[in-house]
Amino acid sequence: MADIDVFDGHNDAVQFIAEYTSSGRDFLARSESGHLDLPRAREGGMAGGLFALHAGPERQPENDLIITENGYEVIYAETIDPAYARRKIDAQRLALETLIRRSGGRMRLAVDVDEIAAARAEGAFAVVLHMEGAEAVDGEFDYLHRLHAAGLRSLGPVWSRPNIFGSGVPFAYPRSPDTGPGLTEIGKELVRTCNRLGIMIDLSHLNEKGFWDVAALSHAPLVVTHACAHAICPSTRNLTDRQLDAIRDSDGVIGFNLSVNDIRADGHLNDDTPLEAVARHIDYLVNRVGEDRVALGSDFDGAVIPRAIKDASGLPHLFEAMRHSGFDRESLAKFAFDNWLRVFGLTWKSGP
Repeated sequence: MADIDVFDGHNDAVQFIAEYTSSGRDFLARSESGHLDLPRAREGGMAGGLFALHAGPERQPENDLIITENGYEVIYAETIDPAYARRKIDAQRLALETLIRRSGGRMRLAVDVDEIAAARAEGAFAVVLHMEGAEAVDGEFDYLHRLHAAGLRSLGPVWSRPNIFGSGVPFAYPRSPDTGPGLTEIGKELVRTCNRLGIMIDLSHLNEKGFWDVAALSHAPLVVTHACAHAICPSTRNLTDRQLDAIRDSDGVIGFNLSVNDIRADGHLNDDTPLEAVARHIDYLVNRVGEDRVALGSDFDGAVIPRAIKDASGLPHLFEAMRHSGFDRESLAKFAFDNWLRVFGLTWKSGP
């Protein structure tokens, strides 16, 4: 399974690169820290991925984790200032661009499907810009247009906190994703603007009412870059069967999240999670939405992942477990790479 090419739907590696933070790691050198760098990506078969730009909270709330009798709840991070968010996003984008230049052609920024395919054919690692949470976007969308011109091709309107566009789901288990109001009026205009520009809308971290607002407005396929099935693990971050059916009916994609607390039925943050259980969870999704609509959305560098995978170099272990679970080579190739390119082609070409 080591020869399967992989395009990953979500990682948080930009937060940890040396170009962004003085204590960061050299993405071009193999590290034992975190999950993702270029050597480990190559060892795991990765040919590219969506790299998330994300502005974290200015101040982390104290005592933000509440342990309940049978689960947990994480208190919302506070709403952040748009000017602060723009500074963070600009710094991360410039850091990633600096890294790509320093790679000497080993990494490339890709803005369309042809560029991803060309990078794959020529042995370069394709980087697609994603922004997780739209706090940096102004009400006139000038900043969004600037980011699109700089290569942004995927946007999550919210992270797990409220902003001017809508409400994210708090991290909680066991809980429904129906946790609050839907999109605001300007949030609905954000959806229309993304459709016009051909920016993929990522519904990860959005609550259920917001999900249905996007489903009613968007003419692009519905996409969730990193989540799992609520029927198996009832966390707020996971998708109900009805939401999965809507993704199927729109010909969209769900990126399977390797975060163990969204995979396990008990919601525990335990990396001793058997790959057989991971494969069964993926199988549930495929049976619900079809093998053309489930892909990998690892959440590398942003989650606790199964110990048997450990980091990007361990992805062949996941594919081997899937093979033992009944996935053939064609279905594995779809999950690992082809399904992302299919939905990118349907989404990005919908712009002007």
